[in-house]
Amino acid sequence: MSKKVDFLNSLETMSEADLQVRISEDEMRLKKLKFAHATSPLENPMTIQAVRRDIARLKTELKKKAKS
Repeated sequence: MSKKVDFLNSLETMSEADLQVRISEDEMRLKKLKFAHATSPLENPMTIQAVRRDIARLKTELKKKAKS
């Protein structure tokens, strides 16, 4: 399977608290990546986009769990 599918499957088994922790960790990682990219170009700047999308997926899953 692809990494995206594995990631989405793992989200379904996470609790709300786990999702919130993961969101805060990924947001810190995104800040660090942006800072590193501003000071010197990253080898792969697409990682910033990937982390942003992961955060969005985590927030979406968190809202789904909060609704039900």
